[in-house]
Amino acid sequence: MSRVFPDGFLWGVATAAYQVEGAAEQDGRAPSVWDSFSHTPGMIKNEHNGDTACDQYNRYAEDVALIKKMGLGAYRFSVSWSRIMPSGRGEVNEKGIDYYRRLVDRLLNAGVQPWMTLFHWDLPQAMQDDLGGWQSRETSRYFADYCRLMASRFGDTVQNFMTINEFSCFTDSGYYPSGQVFAPGIMLDTKGRNQVRHNALLAHGLGVQAIRSVSSSARVGLAENPVICVPVMETEEHIQAAKIAFREENAHFLTAVLEGKYPDSYLRSQGRDAPEFTGDDMNAIGSPLDFVGVNLYLAKHVMANSEADSGYSIVKHPPSYPHMHASWIKVSPEICYWAPRYISELWGVKEVYITENGCACDDTVDKYGRINDTDRVFYLRNHLLAAHRAATEGVPLKGYFCWSLLDNFEWADGYTYRFGIVHVDFCTLERTPKLSADYYSRVAAANTVL
Repeated sequence: MSRVFPDGFLWGVATAAYQVEGAAEQDGRAPSVWDSFSHTPGMIKNEHNGDTACDQYNRYAEDVALIKKMGLGAYRFSVSWSRIMPSGRGEVNEKGIDYYRRLVDRLLNAGVQPWMTLFHWDLPQAMQDDLGGWQSRETSRYFADYCRLMASRFGDTVQNFMTINEFSCFTDSGYYPSGQVFAPGIMLDTKGRNQVRHNALLAHGLGVQAIRSVSSSARVGLAENPVICVPVMETEEHIQAAKIAFREENAHFLTAVLEGKYPDSYLRSQGRDAPEFTGDDMNAIGSPLDFVGVNLYLAKHVMANSEADSGYSIVKHPPSYPHMHASWIKVSPEICYWAPRYISELWGVKEVYITENGCACDDTVDKYGRINDTDRVFYLRNHLLAAHRAATEGVPLKGYFCWSLLDNFEWADGYTYRFGIVHVDFCTLERTPKLSADYYSRVAAANTVL
């Protein structure tokens, strides 16, 4: 059976600024909410923080060389907003601009496409202090100013911009803590949470408009972690139920972006707690995109249920369901097929990219200095088989970014989980490619699942 991907399929890796850059106080960078949060006792496992992380700020040339050696075509990285605008608005830190210029130029010289994400959760602390962060619509407008600045400075060298990464992680987990708590760790009621969600969507929409206002050549999208609804089995009734569920379960984020409106069912369900918004807000939020990026880690299994008003039921994972080292990563390779397919079928999206997919593994270094992470190779192979199915059945899946290039600061889990295909010794910061890096490099070179 052929496992070859279509010609031009893009193979890349991804990271995020606070997780890898370090250099927290270097060259004019100001604190973000994650700096403050990680220095608050009890918030991060083992009291870890991102002050140094992987020190990519000073070691970016080494990391670009690794990407080039692996033969990968793209690097998705995020920009630290407070490195560019220490207060989140107004004065620009030119040394921050210079760093990303050096990174982009180094990537281009290595034949690697830069894919720039403008916000990956690290809101400038000044925005939180002065405005209340995402509780304020003003934060959305200042985000648009920041997007406009970055597009004006980098529109000549960066073709692909992503406005925001994963709405739920900095809204639901940041301002309405339940389960894992993320920065800034502020408890809001349902009404407040919904308004934060809306303000984040508005920031995305205004950001899209701002980028297009200064760059006619830029391609704009986002990287979202939708609720991935997978049919319990491939029969027509369950497939259609999962498709309906995909739209409904993502009503407040991805559906609103791609339809330019909140579904009536969502507004009814929220009642008086629904967010306040205007028609202009929704026009901005629904700004056309050049591509949609999806970050894929786990599935919600869906079955048809004629007795439910929605027509479907979510099937919970039983205790014995298989998972990776981080137990929240349930092994559901089919997410790489159904998410792109439903995005294409529901909304007519012409380009979908898997902008994150990967797993934490309990990596160990053997006596030869090798990391033979066969579990991660297993994980990648099976997810890539599902992605191959999508790409060869006519679903417009155009590329895949492995998460992550490097072991890094894993948010509230600190350095306790390793997601990289390159091992990082957090004492020496030495980089060592793992077996999974060799595997992924060979897949990219052959454009084939191996």
